Amino acid sequence: MKLEIALLAGDGIGPEVIEQAVKVANAVAAKFDHNITWNSALTGAAAIDAVGEPYPDETHEVCLKADAVLFGAIGHPKFDNDPSAKVRPEQGLLKMRQKLGLFANVRPTFTFPSLIDKSPLKRERIEGTDLVFLRELTGGIYFGKRGREDNGNTAYDTCTYTRAEIQRLAKKGFEMAMSRSKNLCCVDKANVLESSRLWRETVQDMEKDYPEVTVSYEFVDAVAMRLVQWPNDYDVLITENLFGDILTDEASVISGSMGLMPSASLGEKTSLYEPIHGSYPQAAGKDIANPLATVLSAAMLFDDKGLKDEAAAIRKVVNKSLAEGVVTEDLAEGGKSYKTSEVGDWLASNL
Repeated sequence: MKLEIALLAGDGIGPEVIEQAVKVANAVAAKFDHNITWNSALTGAAAIDAVGEPYPDETHEVCLKADAVLFGAIGHPKFDNDPSAKVRPEQGLLKMRQKLGLFANVRPTFTFPSLIDKSPLKRERIEGTDLVFLRELTGGIYFGKRGREDNGNTAYDTCTYTRAEIQRLAKKGFEMAMSRSKNLCCVDKANVLESSRLWRETVQDMEKDYPEVTVSYEFVDAVAMRLVQWPNDYDVLITENLFGDILTDEASVISGSMGLMPSASLGEKTSLYEPIHGSYPQAAGKDIANPLATVLSAAMLFDDKGLKDEAAAIRKVVNKSLAEGVVTEDLAEGGKSYKTSEVGDWLASNL
């Protein structure tokens, strides 16, 4: 198979972890006789510095022509520390999601056998955890009407959803539940928010189309509590943009490190794959960042292209690296640690 993949390294540790994912993807391609063409493009702070825009039109064109997008991270302290900045790297991320129609963020949460005791949660609570969040990505409070009143002393952000937006995300959730354990949880705040009541009634209306799926409805605050108490109670969870942003970061702690969790954003025009961690600027250029989440994001890319054996090979070699202690300093716990580039080299050679 021939694949054309847009490569958006972004900021901070993005270029370093992306480089390792490319090494691994190329090794898999060679092993299974595929051909990958990588097309690099600017985004985030790097793009602002170069052209004044965090998601340039040229980058959008590269993404549109690609079979998929592999993305690193966005963000830089010089923008974080300047509340008056008119253009920010994160605006590029929102613009990219909107222009590419990336409406469904898929975030799996699972445990690694060799790392289960590194989690801050007890083994008996998390062992066997295998759940996935589908977070709506192009609506809600991040895209609603916002502004200031009263001479800037009052601020507002509006959470707006249409039934159609909810239906297309919920459809993905029902389909995913059908391929897994046939359990779906709709996360909302329907006791308080009108937008959540629309979420709940929309999903309830869709239940008849998926009679084999058992659907539960839980308030977001209850899910936040139960995620760290009984994560094994969940299989597929669907939710709106803000709730999903918060809950998926909470769920990432279960595995023991945010540097291990991959994600995908499925869209109308293409799909994007990225680690869930940020740009971690303090580690940029030091060759110490954990590349495994980005490597596992590449595995999700292969999976979604129907290349199941290739994806399985990546996951197998990642588990082997963890079991044998070929890890970066965040997982070494005082033992021998490897550089980011060394982990990438080891993974590629062991494929």
